Amino acid sequence: MSTYVLFFGGYRATITDMKVWQGSAKAQKSDVEFDAIPWPSGASYTASSAVGVFTKTGGYKAAIAAIQSSKADQIYIVGHSSGCAIANAVDAGLKDPSNVVLVALDGFVPDRKQLARQSTQVWAAESGTAKSKNYKDLKDAVGSRLQVYPAAADCTTPWALHFSLVNSAANDKVVTGKDLIAKGYSQCKANLVWL
Repeated sequence: MSTYVLFFGGYRATITDMKVWQGSAKAQKSDVEFDAIPWPSGASYTASSAVGVFTKTGGYKAAIAAIQSSKADQIYIVGHSSGCAIANAVDAGLKDPSNVVLVALDGFVPDRKQLARQSTQVWAAESGTAKSKNYKDLKDAVGSRLQVYPAAADCTTPWALHFSLVNSAANDKVVTGKDLIAKGYSQCKANLVWL
């Protein structure tokens, strides 16, 4: 069975971040086609800004076209953090999502119609008693549907756990400091627990 993954990085995820993630993902699953889309330049972290800028710059139309032209048997639309807003919007724009798995990684929750599909996945992370940045909100929104990634013992801060869902090498020492968002893909080993 052929598989295509369209991955949307979260707030401020760069082209370089996406190339690193995509390379790591491809090295792990060479039989899967991966596309990784960076954060739209100029968008804030809000859902409306992300989707608005992505649409205005032609990204939305291109994403829909890529999915519709794919010959893959199974298509994964994956969003991380604020990138979930874009993933959710792209999924909602499809005429036939029957072969689509929507995946939200510690970000905006899919809508009611999307959650009604049993294939839809919503993930957060934990390590011991520590929880990822959006764990509580996701748990409150989807309850027992929430899937939890058990991060490594050296990954216990909310932000390190947040990034562990896209980078299983994320830890407290790497994802720290003033610009910790820029460090989320450091030493990237793409986390494909949802695949």
